[in-house]
Amino acid sequence: MPDGVDTEPEACTAATGDTLRRIELLPNCSLTTADAWRFFGLVAFTSLSIAGFFVANGYWPVLPFAGLELALLAFALATSLKRRHYLETVEISDSDITITSRGPRGDRATVFSRHWARVTLRGPRGWQPARLLIESHGRACEIGAFLTEEERRALGRRLRALVGRTGESTALAGREAGTAAGNE
Repeated sequence: MPDGVDTEPEACTAATGDTLRRIELLPNCSLTTADAWRFFGLVAFTSLSIAGFFVANGYWPVLPFAGLELALLAFALATSLKRRHYLETVEISDSDITITSRGPRGDRATVFSRHWARVTLRGPRGWQPARLLIESHGRACEIGAFLTEEERRALGRRLRALVGRTGESTALAGREAGTAAGNE
């Protein structure tokens, strides 16, 4: 199973006596802050050295472009480092599905009745990737937007096995065999 998805759902008993399955989704962010600074420093030194050579030879218009290049690189690295703070948690109990999204802008929680919920994988449209949705009563919540297509499909199979079909309310404890088959 990929790095961004737990390999085994965590099973515990909630205060209500319901069995609870928890899946945590994290983006794959291998770049550390220290590595980002080292990379930026190396690129800045190289870019400004080359720009300095051209400025010394009278080609001063090169300098603003080198500065623009470094500003765009700094923006891209900062955006990449912010991704490390995203976390999505899907908790499935006998009665509810709770999706909690944590990011730099705060937490957001969405709750669906498991009896009426449906897991849908909408195919890609043009250049946009497929979307994994949990839907119920006209509401939908996308999960795993930062996952790869393969990870998203595997998560969709796993969630379908845990959630079941719309209108089906079998005990979650009885779904363990189906979950193992969905993990592949």
